[in-house]
Amino acid sequence: MPVYVQIADYIEDDIRTGRLQAHDRIPTENDMHAEWGVARTTARRAVNLLRERGLVYTVPQRGTFVNP
Repeated sequence: MPVYVQIADYIEDDIRTGRLQAHDRIPTENDMHAEWGVARTTARRAVNLLRERGLVYTVPQRGTFVNP
């Protein structure tokens, strides 16, 4: 399974279990890079996958947050 899918699944689990709640900010690309040692492009793909799944929304210059 690609790393970006694994990261997206991990964050999705945090959302589904309530560790991340509506309007909480998810880890930034830099956070993912630091925590998991992945390239920023990999982190970006994980965020895009979460967006495609309808779990998050992005506010330019603010970050990416959990959908209510």
